[in-house]
Amino acid sequence: MGRVYWAAALLLVLASCGSYRPPDNVNDACAIARERPRFLRAMKASEQRWGVPVEVQMATIRQESGFRGNAKTPYRWMLGIIPMGRQSSAFGYAQVLNTTWRDYKSETGRWGASRENIYDAADFIGWYMDKASRVAGISKTDARDQYLAYHDGIGGYMNRSYRNKGWLLAVAGRVQQNANIYGAQLRSCRLI
Repeated sequence: MGRVYWAAALLLVLASCGSYRPPDNVNDACAIARERPRFLRAMKASEQRWGVPVEVQMATIRQESGFRGNAKTPYRWMLGIIPMGRQSSAFGYAQVLNTTWRDYKSETGRWGASRENIYDAADFIGWYMDKASRVAGISKTDARDQYLAYHDGIGGYMNRSYRNKGWLLAVAGRVQQNANIYGAQLRSCRLI
């Protein structure tokens, strides 16, 4: 009986490792929705609650984690060989920092929320972008400016901290482009 138990436990662990694999085709929103229907349900629930369109959430998650629920920032290295820890505490689908995640859980009362759970990650993005809309006046459909506030913080966005960051402006432009493409795709396959 012991061997059967351990074999089943090992199989369960190995099966769970694949759950963080991104969808096969991250360029096609309809393919993502067909392969991972939970993703679309999670983003629709967030859109219903916070008013942030599915395509904006989807483009943000693509940029932040590539649809990997266990995504972490890269390590910092000293002398190119000694690991010095991760670049930040950002983690999960939405790449949320520890402090921001605590704020989200405190303000929403979702104490059991996990950054590795697509429903919680989508709800976080909706919450954050709703706040950016209320505080900084950014339209919830403006994926570019929402991403700038997402990356640099709402205060940083309002202070225009992104102004001299050409790389960030380029990334935000890609997020907007992906949101536009995802929106058109989701409308063509009648999922939004």
